Amino acid sequence: MRRRTGKLTCTAIATTAVLALGAALAGPLPQRAQAAPAAAAVTDYCQSQCSDILPPGQNGNATLAEILANRAFGTHPEHSTDQLGPYNNLVSGYPTLTDDKLTDFFNDSSFGVPADQVASVTKPRADVTITRDKKTGVPHIEGTTREGTEFGAGYAAGQDRLWLMDLFRHVGRGELTSFAGGAEANQGLEQSFFSQAPYKEEDYQAQIDYILATQGERGRQALADAQSYVDGINAYRKQAKDGRYFPGEYVLTGKIDAITNVGEIEPFKLTDLIALASVVGALFGNGGGGEVESALSLLAAQQKYGIAEGTKVWESFRERDDPEAALTVHDGTSFPYAGKPANAKGTALPDPGSLTPEQLVYDKTGSAKTGATQQVKAPKKLEALRGIYDDGVLPRDLFSRKHGMSNALLVSGKYTASGHPVAVFGPQTGYFAPQLLMLQELQGPGISARGASFAGVGMYVQLGRGQDYAWSATTSAQDVTDTFAVELCTPDGSAPTKDSTYYRYHGSCLPMEKIERRNAWKPTLADSTAEGSYRMQVYRTKYGLVTHRATVDGKPVAYTLLRASYRHEADSIVGFQMLNDPGYVKDAKSFQSAAQHINYTFNWFYADSRQTAYYNSGLNLVRAADVDPSLPIKGEAAYEWRDFDPTVNTAAYAPAAQHPQSVDQDYYVSWNNRQAKGYTAAGFGNGSVHRGNLLDDRVRALVKKGGVTRAALTRAMAEAAVTDLRGEDVLPELLKVLRSAPVTDPQAAKAVQQLESWQTAGAQRRETSAGSHTYGHADAVRIMDAWWPLLVEAEFKPQLGADLYDALRANLTVDEAPSAGHGPTGSHAGSSFQYGWWSYVDKDLRAVLGEDVQGPLARKYCGAGDLSACRDALLTSLKQAAAKPATEVYPGDANCSAGDQWCADSIIQRPLGGVTHDKVHWQNRPTYQQVVEFRYSRSQ
Repeated sequence: MRRRTGKLTCTAIATTAVLALGAALAGPLPQRAQAAPAAAAVTDYCQSQCSDILPPGQNGNATLAEILANRAFGTHPEHSTDQLGPYNNLVSGYPTLTDDKLTDFFNDSSFGVPADQVASVTKPRADVTITRDKKTGVPHIEGTTREGTEFGAGYAAGQDRLWLMDLFRHVGRGELTSFAGGAEANQGLEQSFFSQAPYKEEDYQAQIDYILATQGERGRQALADAQSYVDGINAYRKQAKDGRYFPGEYVLTGKIDAITNVGEIEPFKLTDLIALASVVGALFGNGGGGEVESALSLLAAQQKYGIAEGTKVWESFRERDDPEAALTVHDGTSFPYAGKPANAKGTALPDPGSLTPEQLVYDKTGSAKTGATQQVKAPKKLEALRGIYDDGVLPRDLFSRKHGMSNALLVSGKYTASGHPVAVFGPQTGYFAPQLLMLQELQGPGISARGASFAGVGMYVQLGRGQDYAWSATTSAQDVTDTFAVELCTPDGSAPTKDSTYYRYHGSCLPMEKIERRNAWKPTLADSTAEGSYRMQVYRTKYGLVTHRATVDGKPVAYTLLRASYRHEADSIVGFQMLNDPGYVKDAKSFQSAAQHINYTFNWFYADSRQTAYYNSGLNLVRAADVDPSLPIKGEAAYEWRDFDPTVNTAAYAPAAQHPQSVDQDYYVSWNNRQAKGYTAAGFGNGSVHRGNLLDDRVRALVKKGGVTRAALTRAMAEAAVTDLRGEDVLPELLKVLRSAPVTDPQAAKAVQQLESWQTAGAQRRETSAGSHTYGHADAVRIMDAWWPLLVEAEFKPQLGADLYDALRANLTVDEAPSAGHGPTGSHAGSSFQYGWWSYVDKDLRAVLGEDVQGPLARKYCGAGDLSACRDALLTSLKQAAAKPATEVYPGDANCSAGDQWCADSIIQRPLGGVTHDKVHWQNRPTYQQVVEFRYSRSQ
């Protein structure tokens, strides 16, 4: 077993404090390596030119003693934070980056561990060896049998992420409060998730049975692999509990008594993996939805301008297929999907004022009603850990926010210095401690890969590299979710109301199926929320989950949400299995074939020594003719998905050839931008300015110049990661309008000059020097942060009117600056500039300036189209922004003082456990990232 000890800088003091708690709290002694590591089983064709990074560190488990030491002295368990520094240092180091310096900022991701770098060797059973390296502690798992390899993967996952896996299986089952405490944020999060993916216990098993019945030998092998993985988790779970070196969070949440060791870590089951997979899919692999909100903004536009003109206005903001949008497949190839029909049929807009959201929570008791708190008794030495989960173990809106994350940059060998493809890519999964992903290397019969896997479903490497190829993904979020308006009825034939729990399906009046979850909690040391409980309830129909009720043309309906991957949360397991199989993936085409077996909505990228490739995965629906998937659709047979079977939620899907894909394009970039011409964006605002432009402009310039290296492509990524999208791509138009006449007001003139200087210098949000915690052009950054929401309102609200302006803001947030409370971890989340009105501002200002605009907005808004009036509105809002002090622009929070600009932007690893980490410089960058260049292959 793996037994750790923290590297404590205040050893004597820490030892005294820990011993005072008794030996039951202390972690066991570490097991050091034997003299010789296991021999490498495969040839590594990357030849030390593959690198990766995943902050904060590999080790995501901490004993109670280690948590106490972290809180008291700032020490960290070994390998829990050693990747955070190199990750952060790229901000200051990228301008002078060369290939030979890449390992200053990334790990060497070669297969195996050199003999002099072996830290420990563990054999959890006879047919598998887990070797960990000294630098990062990554597990290199080598099995002589496939079962042993997967057992080792589960065992290593337990060593590194036991608490995290336990936490997220309870999230997936809608049981977070019962497990981690009743904090208001925990209540909000479990309610948000349960409303999206509610299941009964038999539904989890049914999904396993479906894989067995439909996915052939690979499906059977995948579930056998998964069972071995679960067995490995449980083996470590039992050893850690019996040996008293389990994660300390089990003590803090009242699961295990620190002195007597009484309590339990519940065994993991195969169905837990379905629950965990549903969390991954909801966070990163879903697309579409929001049709009810779209309907509301369309109605507001029609109310403002009339049916015809209002629809034109709404469509121009919708930007379904904007001709100016940055595209991943940019060679002109078209992949039509989910477009606007010429004459839509079956659209079901709610009657004005009739819409009400479906109630989710019932029967509240105790603190669920009152919000009361209660402190439990605890040893004095544990007081430092009291209330660590009072604000929730996870952000309450983790699942309710829009997620568009991850980026990729790939260049064909035709344009590189070596003549071989170069790739820099990875997922932006937020910043958690421990991280949701974990690194591992798997080597066994039919498996050969190293990379990142989501903890708890790490049977295979999900993003990483094989022997002579690498792959990664970005969220694509194409529309695979629809909203249906289901006619309500009563079983006795009387007139229904909006509250009816019966609905019409193919002429029959059927009862809705009720799915419930009852959760109760008591106060613990970690969460002082007093005892309480409630019941969550979701109604399920054959057309999906009830989200709202309304009337349509006077008739009561339930709006239901149906996701193509609902009831199929783990079907992608076979695709991941193929990606890990060196006998399957041998070139770009076989990679694309593997990606076709993944039902998550992802953009997949591939590089080997000869080719680059791209494929967009997901269950792209074949919808009924002429329905508009951007709006609610009548729940009738004529408008169902083609070949729809509600029993298992299957339908006809677009063939692989109709998915955006490409091999050996000159370069690929993706930052959750549009995939290809004709491929409709699922949400609003994917137009002329998108954060994908930050990559596209830089990589296009590199390709034009030629001789691209790994370092050059990494520099392009890193520069984009500290650049303000508004400053680079919208500020030039703003300045044109402001400079269309002399700026005579001294305050405004100074602000304009500051913005111009910042824009000329690259519009970056970057320290003056490493560790200064002060931005260059700090005043200009402050002005832009204050100005953007003011200028958007001044530009659009007077013409749109308050109702339509607010409805459109509900479809697309105005701003997503680094200091805003957005992203997968709330504030301090890194990922920025994905969603905002940048494209609208850009198109409108160019139209007012008289410049050519492809795909313009339906009307001119700034100054009602008059340049002078537009300029006056922008100048007025600029003066208001310039006058705002930093303390108002950056009001401070629990982590930062008011006015601290650098801190407001900074990335914080959201603690899911008891260990915390230092703040680091803002970067808009993948959390896990690879830099790869293969120069050899198995075929050479």
